[in-house]
Amino acid sequence: MSHKPLPGFRDFYPEQLNERAHIFETWRRIVRRYAFLEYDGPPLEPLELYTQKSGEEIVTQLYNFVDKGDRPVAMRPEMTPTFARMVGAKAQTMRKPVRWFSLPQLFRYERTQKGRLREHYQLNVDIVGEADVLADAELLSVALEIMRAFGLTATDVRARVSDRRLLNGLLEHLAIPEEQWPAVYAVLDKLERQPREVSAEKLALAGLDAATSDIVLGFGTLDFDTLKAMYGDAPAVQAHVLRFAEYLAHCTALGVAAFVQFDLTIVRGLAYYTGIVFELFDNVGEFRAICGGGRYDNLLKSLGGTDLPALGFGMGDVVIGELLRARGLMPAAVPSLEYWVAQAPDSPSAPQGALETATAMRHDGCTVEFALRSLKLDKQLEVGRKAGASTFIIVDPASSAAPWRVRRAGHDDLTFSTLEALRAWASPNGTVR
Repeated sequence: MSHKPLPGFRDFYPEQLNERAHIFETWRRIVRRYAFLEYDGPPLEPLELYTQKSGEEIVTQLYNFVDKGDRPVAMRPEMTPTFARMVGAKAQTMRKPVRWFSLPQLFRYERTQKGRLREHYQLNVDIVGEADVLADAELLSVALEIMRAFGLTATDVRARVSDRRLLNGLLEHLAIPEEQWPAVYAVLDKLERQPREVSAEKLALAGLDAATSDIVLGFGTLDFDTLKAMYGDAPAVQAHVLRFAEYLAHCTALGVAAFVQFDLTIVRGLAYYTGIVFELFDNVGEFRAICGGGRYDNLLKSLGGTDLPALGFGMGDVVIGELLRARGLMPAAVPSLEYWVAQAPDSPSAPQGALETATAMRHDGCTVEFALRSLKLDKQLEVGRKAGASTFIIVDPASSAAPWRVRRAGHDDLTFSTLEALRAWASPNGTVR
């Protein structure tokens, strides 16, 4: 019998689950602050839900099988098709814009590497029913506020942002035929990761002349102000430049402009993006993209759903977890044990006093443990120290003056004559609840 999980899968011991819980809690807390509502769907879906969106080639990346009802099914590799189906089913009756989020576990059979496993949890945040560029700025603001909540600043993380419409306008202005655009996208997407001569060769194979290729290869270092000065009055580009300038102004008002870097090489590999797109990276360049998303106005309709503008992003737990650990921002391995309750061994009431004390303190919101079998007092305290406790409550009902004694390293003992007084001292908010 194997003592390891399957390749690309994880066991979550209490220490790792505490880290995952921290990520989930932060995600939920921030996204709910932006008035998004949580939803979920089934982890097992009809196979055609994914082949309809991505073609038959997606099957090689899925965990799929035929179930006992002879239905081809697959473990969900992404949430977007499920989201599209759910929104489409109730689109006519839902308030617009729809602001939903989910935290599904996703499964893909692909080669494992740093930052990529065969299963992971992913925060999905989507807005449906709003075409205005303010929605794009709001979406990015959510992602960046999550970074802040994790303790990451603009010196740690940057949001590399582009706009498919602006890029298309530039390609049109350069008289590059539309059938060559996918090849240009592919080169821009890999511009950082491959030698310039390789990129130039690919552009030449796509049919671009040397002068046009040089201009496209320069997109990797083109900032927005320079682009605006060079192309802002071009008929094919002007409207898109004005829209993106408005987007940047919204980002400034939302307090996230310090994170934003204009970058035309961010095209997002998925073909369905139609407008502003972005990816979040650590500034050191140590990890894969932390998060990615953008506007996909045609996707819901293409999946057989409703024809509504939409945008969203996904943020996986693997990369953000690696980044937080590398930067020392992941919380302590396990929640600390606040109190260990021990009973004086010569007490005439057996363990009842300790049990009643622990129960009352737990009702008050304290984290409390005690020995589950009879032990001498010094052994009880030793077990408590090994469990991580630093504060001990010794219960001795035989002591009429002070039945409760609090012992802490480096402090004098405290005594309490009533349980209510002890609870008031120990309660997290200072009052008995």
